[in-house]
Amino acid sequence: QVHLVESGGGLVQAGGSLRLSCAASGLTFSSNAMGWFRQAPGKERELVAAINWGGGRTYYVDSVKGRFTISRDNAENTVYLQMNSLKPEDTAVYYCAAGPDRSSPPRGLYDYNYWGQGTQVTVSS
Repeated sequence: QVHLVESGGGLVQAGGSLRLSCAASGLTFSSNAMGWFRQAPGKERELVAAINWGGGRTYYVDSVKGRFTISRDNAENTVYLQMNSLKPEDTAVYYCAAGPDRSSPPRGLYDYNYWGQGTQVTVSS
């Protein structure tokens, strides 16, 4: 059984930083692309960042470019999201997801087969 467990969320002031982690089990982690999504109240779930199996290819939504960094440690079956210069509009529940690896990191919601339970990130102004 596949489990994705996020951690590292919390309350932070605008301009601060958080590092999210997602520990995976029950799947061949190094064969999967990984993504971080977020969903704010009343909004659709959106892809924030994605990374291919080896970490050599990444994708970021425009709103987080230059502020967020996705990385992975295949030896530890863990994917990270380093979030710097946080803004109130980054407030959301953040989810990690795993899906079949492709030539470029998958960007669609339905490209991912497995999901974590989410971790709340709240950025105060």
